[in-house]
Amino acid sequence: MRRSLAQEPEINLPEVHAEVSVAFMRYEEALNANDVVVLNQLFRDAPYTLRFGLAEELYGHAQIAAFRGARTPPVRRTIANTVITTFGRDFATASTEFRRPGQARLGRQQQSWVRFSEGWRIVAAHVSYSAAGDEK
Repeated sequence: MRRSLAQEPEINLPEVHAEVSVAFMRYEEALNANDVVVLNQLFRDAPYTLRFGLAEELYGHAQIAAFRGARTPPVRRTIANTVITTFGRDFATASTEFRRPGQARLGRQQQSWVRFSEGWRIVAAHVSYSAAGDEK
């Protein structure tokens, strides 16, 4: 049985979309600079925050922070085809494709963002490579 919503969320409100876009780019800049402090700030400090990476499954902020703290050197990559979609004023998704220098494989990343009292935070993330890129 399908439940009807009292009111559909407004999608891509310009001001909300702009806020999430800024938060997403802050994440991307911190990732490329290996700014662990900012990366840890942008992931919600909670046990329910998840990050599924290329070779790791991280459950909770503590595991994510430990992973980030041990990673060197910085992840260098370029992004393309980024799509940010906001739903109402407090939830958004960010999807992007990426390439690392010298690698032909196409990477993909998707994040779920939620607005909390301290600002926009990532509550779930998934990073993978496209099998299509392996053929090149």
